[in-house]
Amino acid sequence: MTNRIRQTPREEPHYVNPEPFDPTSTDVLTPEQERYYQASQWKIMWWKFRRHKLAVWSGIILVLFYLCVPFAELIAPYTPNERNNDFLYAPPQALHLFHEGSFVGPFVYGYKAEVDLETLRWVYEEDTSQVQPLRFFCSGSTYRFWGLWDMDFRFVCPAQDGTMFLAGTDRLGRDQLSGLIYGARLSLTVGIVGITISMFLGILLGGLAGYFGGIIDSLIQRVIEIMRSLPELPLWMALSAALPVTWSPVWIYFGLTIILGLLDWPGLARAVRSKLLSLREEEYAKAAVMMGARPRRIIFKHLLPGFTSHLIASASLSIPAMILGETALSFLNLGLRRPSVSWGVLLNEAQNITVVTLYPWLMAPVIPIIIVVLAFNFLGDGLRDAADPYK
Repeated sequence: MTNRIRQTPREEPHYVNPEPFDPTSTDVLTPEQERYYQASQWKIMWWKFRRHKLAVWSGIILVLFYLCVPFAELIAPYTPNERNNDFLYAPPQALHLFHEGSFVGPFVYGYKAEVDLETLRWVYEEDTSQVQPLRFFCSGSTYRFWGLWDMDFRFVCPAQDGTMFLAGTDRLGRDQLSGLIYGARLSLTVGIVGITISMFLGILLGGLAGYFGGIIDSLIQRVIEIMRSLPELPLWMALSAALPVTWSPVWIYFGLTIILGLLDWPGLARAVRSKLLSLREEEYAKAAVMMGARPRRIIFKHLLPGFTSHLIASASLSIPAMILGETALSFLNLGLRRPSVSWGVLLNEAQNITVVTLYPWLMAPVIPIIIVVLAFNFLGDGLRDAADPYK
């Protein structure tokens, strides 16, 4: 019988640094570092976004533009279709503060109009004897606020029996500045409504393709490939031309936004699919499946929040394309039409190169379009950089 030898486990040496604790050592986290590592993803994303100064200023500019959407009636000095028959194709009036060396406040000089017998058109000149101070928080022409109440209050108005055409007038004497302010309501909201439809379809179909795969993924991918192979602008034009001309401006607006939204989802769906294909293999997703969670819960509660920031950045970059789409269709007279007012409808007045040469202020809607599109692109770049805050 062999004797069993009981072996005691050998103790491993435990090293203890004999040096005294140094609170200034780099091994200790500073309060700033500790705050960073304990912060949520959204807070880190906000900190990183604030460092992108161009994106921050672009966001501020967009907020100012979008303030015109609910308060256009209060900001604009005239209603968009109000005619001034005595001032057809009137040039912009310059804004002044001083008259003959004395401070007057914001005012414009009146017009002195003459007929050019050679060109048979009106020629306008400033009449410095007509000083027309602007009025603030005043009563102007009556309008229907939000289509609910009759009001006449405005933030700024022309002088009594005076004019205030800071961006000139068109062929019917309609104020261009008021048209730009009212036009922001349709041109800016068409992108928001359109991207809502696009994101819903992109997340839904992309989520199904990325999570289930197989035949569902193949069918959705073939549909995406077919839609992306079609030329975008001609397809917009064909679908817009199919809208009945008897529809009211409201139905035309919703029809146009639905068209823009239905044609924009394939790119977002592919981005969602590629993300879900990688995230569904993560341990937390597999754990949710083993615990019996339904696919809808797994997709919307576990997978989509992992790249919500990327979806926000993608949406901010898609809105300018929809604004340009509405502008192009309305410019070609295939989208919104008068009495509706959008930036594309205003540009429709400048289709004739002769008119543009004689009255260049009719191209004024191009300026807010460029500013808004650039602001959305800069904002999207900032959001995209901040979407991965741990980089």
